[in-house]
Amino acid sequence: MSEALPPELPENPQLMHNITHFARALRRAGLPIGPGRVMDAVRAVEAAGFTDKQDFYWTLHACFVNRPEHRDVFGQVFRLYWRDPRFMEHMMAMMLPAIRGAQEDRAAKSAEKRAAEALLDGAERDLPDLSEMEGEETLIEVDASATMSGDERLRTLDFEQMSTDEVAQAKRMLAQLRLPIKPLASRRGQPSAAGGTVDARRSLRRAMRRGGELDRLAMKRPRPRWPNLVVLCDISGSMSQYSRMVLHFLHAVANAKGQGWAKVYAFTFGTQLTNITRHLATRDVDAALAAAGSHAQDWEGGTRIGACLHAFNRDWSRRVMGQGAVVLLITDGLDRGDMAGLVREVERLHLSSRRLIWLNPLLRWEEFAPKAQGIAAMLPHVDSFRAGHSIASLEYLAAAISDARDPGEKARLLAQL
Repeated sequence: MSEALPPELPENPQLMHNITHFARALRRAGLPIGPGRVMDAVRAVEAAGFTDKQDFYWTLHACFVNRPEHRDVFGQVFRLYWRDPRFMEHMMAMMLPAIRGAQEDRAAKSAEKRAAEALLDGAERDLPDLSEMEGEETLIEVDASATMSGDERLRTLDFEQMSTDEVAQAKRMLAQLRLPIKPLASRRGQPSAAGGTVDARRSLRRAMRRGGELDRLAMKRPRPRWPNLVVLCDISGSMSQYSRMVLHFLHAVANAKGQGWAKVYAFTFGTQLTNITRHLATRDVDAALAAAGSHAQDWEGGTRIGACLHAFNRDWSRRVMGQGAVVLLITDGLDRGDMAGLVREVERLHLSSRRLIWLNPLLRWEEFAPKAQGIAAMLPHVDSFRAGHSIASLEYLAAAISDARDPGEKARLLAQL
């Protein structure tokens, strides 16, 4: 049996060098690219030729992009690396906030920042002389580091707008967050020496041991108990970045001591419901999330909120919510399935829980309105509707859980229905 021959490599070394360097930049920007894809891209470009820029772009796009959220990153890296003769100046400009006149511009998009960081990796980051750039507006560069601390800026930054380094720093901050809960007063009592109500049974037993003489009354107070925390996290494609950050936060909550929760249960859903509670018990957060990711087969897929909530209500509700659990529902609510079934399952979930809190990253937009059918169907059946797009929004959860009267944005948005 003859031994298989290795695949032939293209004869143009400069082409292979440039595409390899471009692929490394894409990998640093977050795209999963290995040596096999690089070889396929080189062969594809040689076969397609270089006569048309659009053909060149889409040839590399077909080889390196297989997820919708990677298109913007690919486009930015391609523009900076292949088509912009002064890409270094533009990348430097992306690394600082810019203002035109007296009005501050918003933060650069996540794709632009990740592309700039990937191509600047290892390069000298001296500021360019932007006044010499011909044919462009004069930009006033402002170093905002003196006006706001890095941690404070990171607290309010949208998870999707974070660069790779900012995501790593945000994960470290999320690991320090806590979500305490006040104990609930149960109907069972426990002995109390500091007053309370009369414990008739203990008082009579004490009198019987003394021949019927009752010298003093035994007192009792309600025995405290702590509710369960149940988290239902959407891991569909539109929620990918947010769900990963929330699961980091949830891992910290599940493994922290002294927060008061009886137990923390975690479920992910996209096209199917997956229980990842046991994976979060792993102390190492990376190992825990890797195990959870391998268990959940529908990461970054579609969304079937109604069907997944039906599976939870049918199979898990009685097991994990018997003592009046607090439920966190983390989803953008973008579901095009059966609206009647979705309403029925959310209403049942609401009735089974002590408090149902909906975290929706779409609330980061000031002009957000409940126009989507899924959002309009679910909104009336939650106790609190809050944003879930940043570290600060997760910090505010403690107040929302403690205050049963906090509706978040629910009342304002219900008026728009």
